[in-house]
Amino acid sequence: MISGGLVALAVSVVVGVSVGAVSVPSGTVFGVVANKVWPGLADADWSAGREAIVWDIRLPRVLLAGLVGAGLALVGAALQAVTRNPLADPHLLGISSGGAAGAILALLHTGLFLGLLTVPLMAFAGALAATLIVLGVTRFASAASADKLVLAGVAVSFVIMAVANILIFLGDPRATHTVVFWMLGGLGLAKWSHLLFPLGILLLVTPYLLLRAADLNAMTIGDETAATLGIPVARFRLTVFVAGALITGVMVAFSGIIGFVGLMIPHIARGLTGGSYTRVLPVSALLGAIFLIWADILARTLMAPEDMPIGIVTGLIGGVFFIALLRSKAGADGR
Repeated sequence: MISGGLVALAVSVVVGVSVGAVSVPSGTVFGVVANKVWPGLADADWSAGREAIVWDIRLPRVLLAGLVGAGLALVGAALQAVTRNPLADPHLLGISSGGAAGAILALLHTGLFLGLLTVPLMAFAGALAATLIVLGVTRFASAASADKLVLAGVAVSFVIMAVANILIFLGDPRATHTVVFWMLGGLGLAKWSHLLFPLGILLLVTPYLLLRAADLNAMTIGDETAATLGIPVARFRLTVFVAGALITGVMVAFSGIIGFVGLMIPHIARGLTGGSYTRVLPVSALLGAIFLIWADILARTLMAPEDMPIGIVTGLIGGVFFIALLRSKAGADGR
């Protein structure tokens, strides 16, 4: 399944680079990429404009879509395990909103005092703060059940977005339109230099989650079972939340808020592979990358040459999926 997923991912990347307001033949895509990797490998029978479209605009955008989709899907899968909540998702739990608020603070008020690292670090800080607030609210309100955890996340998300809107209101009016458009989710500003941050964070956190796949399996059964297996439940859950905040914060810093990927994709992965997180995690990452590349293709082509925010596409698809999930859960509870 992994090899099939990698082939589907490669096909998605080629289609994603080829399709757009200006179509580029796949042969040209291969030629441009080959010549960039190994100069002189292919005859350069294309225009400089098409080369710029492939190499400078679309390829970094498609790769960013893949990285963000993989990251959000991984976070959703891990959160659903440690909370035993099929509705857990960085967007619904307010983590994405916290990341967005941190990024807005950096973009409109503090400035890039640490260079390119400023926005990802501030987004991570915001995402981590939102995570801790959600955990604090659930403890304060004695809302430990799975459903109440999501409600607490939604409530915290509303509060944080209100704070983010105040930051926008108080910021430079000339930058407001750009920031609001970015908040809806967008990959149009992708650059090669930006890819290092989401790639680096995935290379750092993904091995940890894969190594702890057995512990994630135990957490899906229950805290008591996990504790009897020697897992420090509270510390492990907090570690996964911090890892999730780290990934989500960095992804939000470069893509804006893209919802429902972390909710949908792990369910599809479990349907294809079963419940073991040894398989669920890598398959979720692959499916998340493929899904977001195709969502970005839709965002670029549905109203071409206008570039629709990708968050609208994922919101429409994810909203329908969320309703279907609630319906199936209600049906299962009624049996």
